[in-house]
Amino acid sequence: MSIELTSTAFQPGATIPKQFTGDGADRSPPLRWSEPPSGTKSLALICDDPDAPRGTWVHWVLYNLPDSTRELEEGVPTTQTLGNGAKQGKNDFGNIGYGGPAPPKGKPHRYGFLLYALDVAVDLAPGATKAQLMNAMKGHILAEGQLVCNYRR
Repeated sequence: MSIELTSTAFQPGATIPKQFTGDGADRSPPLRWSEPPSGTKSLALICDDPDAPRGTWVHWVLYNLPDSTRELEEGVPTTQTLGNGAKQGKNDFGNIGYGGPAPPKGKPHRYGFLLYALDVAVDLAPGATKAQLMNAMKGHILAEGQLVCNYRR
């Protein structure tokens, strides 16, 4: 099953606006999604860049979003725990929360926002890595959605 993941800031396949990158305000973009399947207990979101020179670069790890959540406003705080109880992990910049695109000069890089509907709330403390989250989600993914944009310097 799939979830439709969209943003009011950019269309799928388009360039992400500068304010959502390391060259701008470095704020997370607004995201919205369709109803997850029945049985969903939590949602998780990962943003990464598969085109990074040293392999996939992780920009955002967010998990245990309440199953009733249908959007994230622009500029999610870079705190370990959000007001709704969701937890944020560590990105590859070494920080908690969202870290926007900041590729080396050259060809455009793709940035995938990946949303997962899970049949559990994962048992991870704030600050988990993408690898830890992916491991905790194994066998618990009910549906997923993806929104890909690009950015170049």
